[in-house]
Amino acid sequence: MDFEYTEDQERFRQELREWLRENLPDGWQAGERPGTDDPEENVEFLLDWQRTLNDGGWAGLHWPEEYGGADASLLEQVIYNQETARVDAPARINAVGIDFVGPTLMELGTDEQKERFLPKIISGEELWCQGYSEPDAGSDLASLSLSAERNGDEFLLNGQKVWTSYAHVADWCFLLTRTDDSGPKHHGITVFLVDMDQEGIQTEPIHQITDETDFNEVFFDDAVAREEHIVGEIDEGWEVAMTLSAFEHSMSDVFSIEQRWRSLVEFCQEHERDGTPLAEHTHVRRELARLHTRIQAGKLTHYRNVSKQMETGVPGPEGSMDKVFNNQTEKKLENFARRLLGANNALWTDGPDDGQWVTDLLMPYGKMIAGGTKDVQRNIIAERVLGLPKDD
Repeated sequence: MDFEYTEDQERFRQELREWLRENLPDGWQAGERPGTDDPEENVEFLLDWQRTLNDGGWAGLHWPEEYGGADASLLEQVIYNQETARVDAPARINAVGIDFVGPTLMELGTDEQKERFLPKIISGEELWCQGYSEPDAGSDLASLSLSAERNGDEFLLNGQKVWTSYAHVADWCFLLTRTDDSGPKHHGITVFLVDMDQEGIQTEPIHQITDETDFNEVFFDDAVAREEHIVGEIDEGWEVAMTLSAFEHSMSDVFSIEQRWRSLVEFCQEHERDGTPLAEHTHVRRELARLHTRIQAGKLTHYRNVSKQMETGVPGPEGSMDKVFNNQTEKKLENFARRLLGANNALWTDGPDDGQWVTDLLMPYGKMIAGGTKDVQRNIIAERVLGLPKDD
């Protein structure tokens, strides 16, 4: 495999770097971050960034031009991910819509659904959440029980979802429901696009260990879903759900992890222990080298997955390898950072980067679960990548 980028790809990188330099929030590259504890102000800040991305033509980079995107190649998407990780760009508040729901609708949605929803997804006018997990259906997603009962050309929704990111600010939900419980659990699932702004839907933010409240419980009490907003066929929603999950698993954190490693190297160069820079301690240099080696292996795994997708045109199960390996690497890196901090690790807002190091330490443990636990991912790898038989 040729790891050199072409001249056109490097020009694309320079164009993106210049745009980021000119459009990132004031003070961002100097390490300044919005100093507000108001969740509504933080949401508005991220919405402003989403609009800035769209105005610059970067919001739906990978979307076809006919749907408002830039029709970028997979390698250009890799470059985009590298560069936004390099500057630690603000989060994209509508990532669920742009990266998961939008591509799924392009693949499986009706023409009417594409016309209605795609323009407002890419512009950020409508935010999306993803209604998958339930209190009794997490890793075993096919055991979901939130019911959708027909009422004329509508369906009444009753039940609960949990760990739903941004549900409290979302306009629409990509919702998995149970429309038939008489057969195998993978049958009888139907996917609806559900308007969140209606009576019968209540969201309750979950206060996380990181002191954030992005996750939610969502309660449905005779909420309404319309038949025209079914994705795919009634009772055949499992394949629709797996299509969206494939797009989710194709995403990679490896470039953000690499940038975090660079910041850790810089910390070790600037701080001393026993009168000697941390970067000159043998055990510190050894661990930094081990982490660097793992990160490079993670990048190669990602490049291999991208190459496979370039051949097939769709993300495959190989993304699960990326997720498992990078999660392990991130945990190793953050635990090493914890050991370097020593007693300062107990600090929160008074710690390094205003407490961001503590948040970074806690986040990988949640990622072990998000999008499917490591055990689920390993089953996918075993069955769909290695071709091993299923457990009885």
